[in-house]
Amino acid sequence: MTPSQPAPIDDIIENFSLLEDWDDRYRYVIELGRKLTPFPETERTDANKVQGCVSQVWLATTIAHQNGQPFLTFIGDSDAHIVRGLVAILIALLSGRPASEISGENPLALFERLGLGEHLTPQRSNGFRSMVKRMHADATATLAETV
Repeated sequence: MTPSQPAPIDDIIENFSLLEDWDDRYRYVIELGRKLTPFPETERTDANKVQGCVSQVWLATTIAHQNGQPFLTFIGDSDAHIVRGLVAILIALLSGRPASEISGENPLALFERLGLGEHLTPQRSNGFRSMVKRMHADATATLAETV
């Protein structure tokens, strides 16, 4: 896995299932964050900052059209190691997919399936929800623009 290529979401889910100890899972989430594509300083803008997160979180969205359908690619970063790992999980789940699929995806179900909801602080859980809301909003706005 190179820094520019996040682990496929299926690999992340499988690796989570192999790690029984939560300390190991936390370390894995942090490691996922370390492998994120470096976030350009030019993208650290107020427009890319995710509101509702205690940590600083930035998400930048790129739109490309393939076969007449908009696809969204996300890059992101955070100043907190665990949150950066959560960004990596969301990018693995949603980035590079059609806007219509992103807007219909439920990352919160994956969040609960991985047990993150019960093992993270309420602030981090709320931050995760804020990131999901932002990615869904970008997908929905993109769909509205292409209609």
